[in-house]
Amino acid sequence: MTSPAPRTDAPTDTPDVPEARASARGLVKVYGSGTTAVRALDGVDVDFARGRLTAIMGPSGSGKSTLMHCLAGLDSPTSGSVVIDGQEISRLSQRRLTALRRTRVGFVFQAYNLVPTLTAAENITLPLDIARAPVDRAWFDEVVDSVGLRDRLHHRPSELSGGQQQRVACARALVSRPSIVFADEPTGNLDSRSAGEVLAFLRRSVDELDQTVVMVTHDPRAASYAHRVVFLADGRLAGELHDPTQQDILDALALAADDDGPPSGPAAAPATPARPAAGPTTSAGPAAPVGRHAAPVDPA
Repeated sequence: MTSPAPRTDAPTDTPDVPEARASARGLVKVYGSGTTAVRALDGVDVDFARGRLTAIMGPSGSGKSTLMHCLAGLDSPTSGSVVIDGQEISRLSQRRLTALRRTRVGFVFQAYNLVPTLTAAENITLPLDIARAPVDRAWFDEVVDSVGLRDRLHHRPSELSGGQQQRVACARALVSRPSIVFADEPTGNLDSRSAGEVLAFLRRSVDELDQTVVMVTHDPRAASYAHRVVFLADGRLAGELHDPTQQDILDALALAADDDGPPSGPAAAPATPARPAAGPTTSAGPAAPVGRHAAPVDPA
């Protein structure tokens, strides 16, 4: 699969483009050396805008998880640069990188990673407790109410369903008001109903709480909750969709499989990074309601 040529008709003045919370430029990641070297990322340029939920999709081995790990500072690129909230992280010491992840980055993984002996409330505030930072009670209450766990705060993980545990993990990722949240297959261990609850919360956290979320997923239904879907293939950006429906994503994936070409569709565009806005920005228009994404997909 080859990457499409960059667009040449981009406008020179786009005041409605939100600033980038995370950016990658010329990102390359090579594992191994010599004849056994694997080029997981091959010159990726991409921005992730503030106040947006972006999904990253691609086949196994496309580089989507590697991209997220490099963006989040969990792995170091072979070359290229990564910027989070205006801070170039590629050359930070491990100590400074750990401090940045603790204060500016939230994580949600497929495994819930909750401490079994702590209550839901204690698990949510754990990152702040470790950092010896005060809990903003007003923000805590807003996050808890948004995730719908007010009546479960004193329950331990063993007393919660899988969906409730993952919502605790989502609240934990947001409690420190990070600049960006990275979610790696957050619904991979959930049934369709619980997955829908978690995805709806992630979308609400962006639309109502002004968060920024980047989610890696292989599930078209999960990706349909995003404002934007970025496709990877062979370590390169292969295309993107904006405000897609689940069917748009399925069509794009089918076309890519049939033609061995970049995903495309009714809302498709070449995968070029958004221009970071200078100075104050204005949010784009309201996104489509989450309800249109609620229909389950038959994996067959």
